[in-house]
Amino acid sequence: MNAELNKKHEPRTIATKDVYLTLREMILSFELYPGSRVTETELADLFQVSRTPVREALLRLENEGHLTIRPKQGCFIKQIDIDELSEYYKVRTALEKAAIEDACNHMPKEELERLLKLWNPEKRPKKLSAGAMEEKDESFHIALALGGGNSTLVRYLQDVNDHIRIIRRVDFQDPERVQRTYQEHYEILLAILDREMVKARALMGQHIQRSQDAAKALTLTQLARKKTMANRFAT
Repeated sequence: MNAELNKKHEPRTIATKDVYLTLREMILSFELYPGSRVTETELADLFQVSRTPVREALLRLENEGHLTIRPKQGCFIKQIDIDELSEYYKVRTALEKAAIEDACNHMPKEELERLLKLWNPEKRPKKLSAGAMEEKDESFHIALALGGGNSTLVRYLQDVNDHIRIIRRVDFQDPERVQRTYQEHYEILLAILDREMVKARALMGQHIQRSQDAAKALTLTQLARKKTMANRFAT
């Protein structure tokens, strides 16, 4: 078993159906360091399950772009490419602004008011994990795209989100960033409700840029910290 996995984890018993979710969480939280190697046998021993659910989980994670399976070599967690992620953010910004236009033209007032209640900064839940916040944030952006009625745009946006999820997750480990996200979402919704398309597009562009900048800085910091820990375990 590789040094990091061996040192950091004791065997854990989990349900077969949870193997995928647990592995995915370990990757998104950098518990499995980008570029590190794991095998079916190691993971089966770790989770106290047979190799079959591990193999199925690994194949699913490979299809989602989280890792690469190399026959007779093992599985390698995908490296973080900041430049590639920046390109995805550019695409995301264009898609989100298009979604804003459609939402301003077609999204029902009732749906916008429902979202306003969910994103009222004064009613933000006091305890919300980074994973839960990431899911809630993603649902907000998808809801705007759905509200505009463009199903093709929704599919493209979901695909982009799949590629940048690992960097978005770390953005919500800072309580101030969570509060800021609530405030920014609320302001965007108000602009859409008033059908102020230019303002709403500008707010969305600023929102995504701030999120990207904060997440990039945190990701690089976490990667450096994880790499230091991995090197200590290896010595």
